[in-house]
Amino acid sequence: MTTVKPEKPAIRRGTNLPRMADFNESVILDAIRRHADGLSRVELAQATGLSAQTVSNITRRLLDQGVARESGKQHTGSGKPRTLLEVVPSSRYAVGIHLDPAVITTVLVDLAGTVVARRSRQTPSGGDTDRTTADMAASVSALVAESGIDDARVLGLGIAAPGPIDAEAGWVVDPPELPGWGRYPLRDRLSEATGFPALLDKDVTAAVVAERWAGAATDSRNLLFFYLGTGSGMGLAVEDTVLRGVSGNAGEVGGLGASFSARTLVDEAIALGVLGTEYTCLDPADAQRGLERLAAPAAAGDVPADGIIERLAIRIGRGVCAAATLLDVDTVVFGGPVWQLLSDRLLTTIESMVARSPFVRPTHPTTVTSTTLGENVAAIGAAALVLDRTLSAQPRSLLLV
Repeated sequence: MTTVKPEKPAIRRGTNLPRMADFNESVILDAIRRHADGLSRVELAQATGLSAQTVSNITRRLLDQGVARESGKQHTGSGKPRTLLEVVPSSRYAVGIHLDPAVITTVLVDLAGTVVARRSRQTPSGGDTDRTTADMAASVSALVAESGIDDARVLGLGIAAPGPIDAEAGWVVDPPELPGWGRYPLRDRLSEATGFPALLDKDVTAAVVAERWAGAATDSRNLLFFYLGTGSGMGLAVEDTVLRGVSGNAGEVGGLGASFSARTLVDEAIALGVLGTEYTCLDPADAQRGLERLAAPAAAGDVPADGIIERLAIRIGRGVCAAATLLDVDTVVFGGPVWQLLSDRLLTTIESMVARSPFVRPTHPTTVTSTTLGENVAAIGAAALVLDRTLSAQPRSLLLV
């Protein structure tokens, strides 16, 4: 009889292990980054629970690396003024690419998550993945070169793509409306072509990271992000941890997503006579143009046009209320290219649905808002994936398996 040894349980590392210094450094940097007005060493020790000596040693390293700087003095009474520390946004950068069925967006962001350069182009049809990937790599190289930033200050390349993905292998796995992209090794191809280390995640997951890094939810530990673009999906963060699921595809809404898609809305508008048949969707870019045309009569009070958007808002609202209840979140953020076109009208209905829900707000308020990062939230999120993975404290690194 064969005896199967049980798996070793995960054990938290002790403070005496070598990697703990790296973790503590990330904790300090993250604390400084999250306070726009800066933090003193005393406040850092209080906020992180680290000793004054440890904080002093770490902040000295951050200053030497040029990642942090002294930004002024804080007077707290009759004692000696405390020196404030802040991050240096121009000390490090990251590149983000969002592969969307309608448009490919490439951004270069600084350490604060601010976009310093951007490019976009319509996604080629036909499914020539190698050619499209080569064009994406050329766009990355040109963006960095034109910015005048030394490659050494670019931490890496993040890629946001529609699900499903294979995050471990770095593949996109036959995403809807992207023919030819089945099980394509996008992460490794782009890394080889650009020379930057790369990582791949779902676009809606990237959007969650963007909101936590530089968007509307920097102070939220429990967040739901609803993405509305060519397709739709929900991204989640619970207790300051982004949820990805077993395969990296948490938040997929499956067949339900079809009722939220840009193509479905345009088809409905054509069927009701709100749009002419010339807006029939032959590719994702057509759907975007149709929605831009639909937004105008809806804003002007056209009843059939407004009804299409109202029904969409109700469908989204029901899904969001159910998810917000299940996860007990305190912040709900909406974004994506289609959301940007219809945000004011959609938010009016959805916000009131959340406010009326008997389940969402039993013990705490729930903030409902649009992204502050605009239509490029997923591309910014792709870059933020790199910043977050490289510079933020990662509790999973403290586990022994």
